Amino acid sequence: MKTTTFKYNKPFNLEAGGILPEIELSYQALGELNSDRSNVVWVCHAFTGSQDAEDWWQGLIGRGKLFDPDKHFIVCANVLGSHYGSTGPLSINPETSNPYYHDFPLITIRDIVNSFDVLREYLKIDKIFTCIGGSLGGQQCVEWAISQPELIENLILIATNAQHSPWGIAFNESQRMSIEVDPTWIESNAQAGLKGMMAARATALISYRNYETYGVTQARRDEPLGKSHRAVTYQRYQGEKLAQRFNAFSYYVLSQVMDSQDVGRGRGGAIKALSQIKSRTLVMGIKSDALFPINEQAFLAKHIPDSTFQSLDSLYGHDGFLIESQLITKAIKLWQKFIRFDVNPMYDFFKKLERKGELV
Repeated sequence: MKTTTFKYNKPFNLEAGGILPEIELSYQALGELNSDRSNVVWVCHAFTGSQDAEDWWQGLIGRGKLFDPDKHFIVCANVLGSHYGSTGPLSINPETSNPYYHDFPLITIRDIVNSFDVLREYLKIDKIFTCIGGSLGGQQCVEWAISQPELIENLILIATNAQHSPWGIAFNESQRMSIEVDPTWIESNAQAGLKGMMAARATALISYRNYETYGVTQARRDEPLGKSHRAVTYQRYQGEKLAQRFNAFSYYVLSQVMDSQDVGRGRGGAIKALSQIKSRTLVMGIKSDALFPINEQAFLAKHIPDSTFQSLDSLYGHDGFLIESQLITKAIKLWQKFIRFDVNPMYDFFKKLERKGELV
């Protein structure tokens, strides 16, 4: 699918006080807007994801899938700070005519959402039928639903939170420390810090999966001493794989973006902020998620007014939101079915099942 670049040639003010002189957002749009513009599905991507949602979420997006471009107008924009075409650390700063590199300003989830809203207005989208995202993408979705309560009709939040935890921030800081000790990190070139980023990715994987995942997927074999264990080669392979498609500057910046998540900042706390959401909401958590524990999703569902909670069983921990497409599809379809029964005598029964996480 072809990527389009939207250019906003005005100063873009940032929550932390900085300014980007101008911004670009790379995005993809699948399908066509219907006559009353009521079929918009906005997908928010995770940490190292991209605007190509049909590629990284193949189980959910594509012809014949839950979100089908033959029925929906599907938009996914690459976030500010990322590697895939939107304004980020490798972009040219128009004020210096050089790449930003280490001088790229601090950005937050709210800045990303504000940039999406500029793109939304450019696309003449007045209403989003469904906004969906997992992890960092889910953080964007919940922030957008709070900042624009009338915009999103249906909100789907997967493996995400209202406030990034000290546990999650500690994982991210450990990754940034890995980048910082790479001796090339001080250099101003696109390859700086790549070895450090490889180590950072290895750290991240431990939080994306869990003890049981590694016990199954990287199980020990009867290997002679001196030969690398499967878990060793896996960690190194994943670091090398990311280094082929990403850069350390964006990795560093986006880890700070994730840390910035706090929907209650300046709003009287998270509970008060979540109470402002007017979207019908499905919150999904993964029981084995170590990075975004399921109690964080239970908190979202408890305090978002018209919400349903669904727990998912997965071996894959946090990465389950990318892998368990069949479970997620089933949960969404059940939710879509039952939210239409709000005048049915069985509605209360279904809601009780949903709150207990017993529909899947």
